Amino acid sequence: MDVKTSMAALQVTGAQIAQPGAVAPGAPASPAREFEAMFLTEMVNEMLSEVDLGDFGGGKAEEHWRYFLAEAFGNELAEQGGAGIARNLEQAMSAYGAASRGDKT
Repeated sequence: MDVKTSMAALQVTGAQIAQPGAVAPGAPASPAREFEAMFLTEMVNEMLSEVDLGDFGGGKAEEHWRYFLAEAFGNELAEQGGAGIARNLEQAMSAYGAASRGDKT
């Protein structure tokens, strides 16, 4: 890596640090969507734990890799609209925020 590349990397990092609250690239669209992905991951992981994998499963390694697979499924399900949990949470948080500010709807 040459000096220019290193300086550019430092400038980008500095710009990100200088802007607290800025959304990181690749961050979930909202905390509600992140919660939905986590919830769906746990659901899928529980479903996968009940599946008999026959000769291909078993052991501690399978348990760890199964969670990674469940996490990939959960994130993908949430990305594609999920179960509506994120939408309902965002609506509830918005209504709570409006009520706490005293907004009349």
